[in-house]
Amino acid sequence: MRKVLLLNGPNLNLLGEREPAIYGTETLERIVQRATEFAQSLGIELHAVQSNHEGTLIDTLHQARTWAEGVILNAGAYTHTSVALRDAICAVGLPTIEVHLSNIHAREPFRRRSLIAPVCVGTISGFGANSYLLAVQAIAWILEQKQV
Repeated sequence: MRKVLLLNGPNLNLLGEREPAIYGTETLERIVQRATEFAQSLGIELHAVQSNHEGTLIDTLHQARTWAEGVILNAGAYTHTSVALRDAICAVGLPTIEVHLSNIHAREPFRRRSLIAPVCVGTISGFGANSYLLAVQAIAWILEQKQV
């Protein structure tokens, strides 16, 4: 089974409670459960980590280079601010899918710029909790292409 890191950044632990009009009512635990089940049906084992701390996210990415074949990343607010997270994505060299629940391009101007998008293979944004399922499908396709 292929192994993929599902990495979630700051405030995502509050999903289901935090601004449900923007982020929906589904908890992160439920989103991860759904994504994990879908991933298993595609022959992928997801390892999910959530942290509100930038350094922990970076350390988790560094560790993933020894066991993962890809990354699905919702960096939360760090999407728009973290050069360090961007550099970590480059450093580990794993195909990374950027994922967001909301359409960041239809939000406040400061959220429309992603520092990590240029170093990710793609971005999925604006489909609520289903963004994660689409990201699983995308990483499965990317990993399959690497085998061909």
